Amino acid sequence: MPRGPTLLAIGVLAGLAFPALADAVRPLMAAAIFVLVLGTFLQVDGEAFRRALRRPLVWLLLPAAAMLACPLAVGFAARAAGFQAELFVALALSVCAPPSSGTAAVARMLGFDATVPLAVTLLSMALAPITVPLIAAGFTGLALDPLALAARLALLVGGAGAVALLLRQKAGTLLVKHSRSIDALVLASLLLFAVATMAGVRAQIETQPVAAFTCVGLAFACNVALQVLGALLTPGSLAERLTIGLILGNRNVGLVWSAMGAAVSPTTALFFAATQFPIYMTPRLIELIVSRRQKEESSA
Repeated sequence: MPRGPTLLAIGVLAGLAFPALADAVRPLMAAAIFVLVLGTFLQVDGEAFRRALRRPLVWLLLPAAAMLACPLAVGFAARAAGFQAELFVALALSVCAPPSSGTAAVARMLGFDATVPLAVTLLSMALAPITVPLIAAGFTGLALDPLALAARLALLVGGAGAVALLLRQKAGTLLVKHSRSIDALVLASLLLFAVATMAGVRAQIETQPVAAFTCVGLAFACNVALQVLGALLTPGSLAERLTIGLILGNRNVGLVWSAMGAAVSPTTALFFAATQFPIYMTPRLIELIVSRRQKEESSA
């Protein structure tokens, strides 16, 4: 999807630059996520997806790393570093969230295989009602309702999966014919979500500039560290390793955010919003890394 990563970075900055626009599209966030998941289901090859699920790396190691190893490692590291209480809570909760729903779409946009991130994301979401409340309670003392989490995930994944299955059965040929249009729809939903996540962030930055820049810096540091860790510790080609990095670094904090309800403090909300910056801006950096590697290989 040419220029997709650049457009994502522009989208999140546009939401920050134009607060009225972010406020206007905020009610459309849920619809954007549904379209995003649906579009990803429609574009992933079923046989390739089943092959991916047979790999232990996909069905066991990566979900365990995403939902257990990474949250525990980050939580203990943040506690040892002596982070201020609210920042510690925000960081621990953000990393215990499952991988972002848009990771498969971003991988496809970058020209990577989307089957692995989709499979790991779905399996991680299945674990989330168990691991998220346990880790949240262990590190922060916060009680999250596992049944409510499960209901939200079942509605999102089950609904999008059912619609995708119906469309594949009834209009499979048309889907193949209009695959570029589906890609454009997925990109549009990602852009809409990127803009919507910035609702209220501009005002928070203006009233709490130090706290805001601290949250953004910490969000970038955590995301990039997890992406680098994933890329370094997994085998495969550069594209495969960068894909694993995306899975571990980009998290669906909106799920935890909504589950917390009124328990979300201003600092936690600000940090959750700040996590969107690396999610939407690092794909452009990854695109540059891949492009540079390809030029080096072609000139060798």
